[in-house]
Amino acid sequence: MATVELTRDNFNDVVSADGTVLVDFWASWCGPCRSFAPVFERAAEANSGITFGKVDTEAQPEIAQAFGISSIPTVVAARDGVVLYAQPGALSAPQLDELIDKLGQVDMDEVREKIAQQG
Repeated sequence: MATVELTRDNFNDVVSADGTVLVDFWASWCGPCRSFAPVFERAAEANSGITFGKVDTEAQPEIAQAFGISSIPTVVAARDGVVLYAQPGALSAPQLDELIDKLGQVDMDEVREKIAQQG
């Protein structure tokens, strides 16, 4: 599955949807972003059950600001509308694969229970 370009028009709908969503915050002038892009694209092709989205921080600064993005690339992972991971830095292919595996193992009932307790 190809990556989805995320904008202020579709970001909330995509990230809050059921299932796993990985978002790459990037910019065209960023060398590490350009190096990470093929890794992200290959993972998108290999994991058709996951939505992979990209936010161009230059074109969509309000999204980057809302997420407190201060360094790129930054990968954000959400599952069933809950952000489970947000870290700056380019991931290697094995690191991204490991993140994807770990996201699939998260007990979302337990996560929702913890959120409710904190609520």
